[in-house]
Amino acid sequence: MSLYQPECIWPLAATLAEGPVWHAEDKALYFVDIKQRAIHRCAEDGGRRQSWTVPDEVGFALPIHGGDFVCGLPGRLERFSFETGALTTIQELESDIPGNRLNDGYVDRHGALWFGSMDNAEVAPSGSLFRLSATGLQHKDGGYVITNGPCVSPDGRTFYHTDTLEKVIYAFDLDEAGNLSNKRVFVRIAGSGYPDGTAVDSDGVLWVGLFAGARIERYAPSGELLDSIAMPCSNITKVTFGGADLRTVFVTTARKGLSAEELRREPLAGGIFSFRVASPGQLQHLYLPE
Repeated sequence: MSLYQPECIWPLAATLAEGPVWHAEDKALYFVDIKQRAIHRCAEDGGRRQSWTVPDEVGFALPIHGGDFVCGLPGRLERFSFETGALTTIQELESDIPGNRLNDGYVDRHGALWFGSMDNAEVAPSGSLFRLSATGLQHKDGGYVITNGPCVSPDGRTFYHTDTLEKVIYAFDLDEAGNLSNKRVFVRIAGSGYPDGTAVDSDGVLWVGLFAGARIERYAPSGELLDSIAMPCSNITKVTFGGADLRTVFVTTARKGLSAEELRREPLAGGIFSFRVASPGQLQHLYLPE
């Protein structure tokens, strides 16, 4: 596989595939299809495919220390067992905002879970950024219509978060206790597409999928655009790094919002892609429950 040559490893035709995460112990890629209420798993080459359904739209599924995954469902975080299919509530939130659902998530090196909520109708700025750790649930930021892309630099000092509809990726200073400060614009996306999920590699380069943009962009820690990777479909939702050397990039995509004509032109829309890169990503951390 050539560098930056995307190959479809699973032509799933997902409505809204999101949240890819590489589980090193399982040697497997996990991701969700939010609108189909599904969690999927496959091997690095796209083989060994398995799927599970859950009762509601699932924004993310991230591994927990000791087994199982933490999943973001509307108004609550649930512990999901792949062995039994059982869901156990970890935390309820935003009971006063029934139109919201949970969206993208990230686990930091301390085992804390960062995640966002959003207006499921994609209209009201009712979305917030949260952090759940052993000290409890904390509200970190708000005023978003669609929250996306929480991730952290390799040195643990910079936190990134995306306002998708405003086409802005923000940077914050992050301390060891999980406090955010000095919110600033890291980059404003120019041209077509909306910034969706992000990931930061071991060099500190931020990768972002462009929904309705048919590409992935790479930004230096300074905010400089380094390059752009063309994709064979429009709606790129998120990337993650995996494989034994963390040098395989996995990409989720979506059919959501595409017309019948666009779907005819993009037969691989909603598929899962991968390609090789020179610099590895960061290890996937495990959520540490309270």
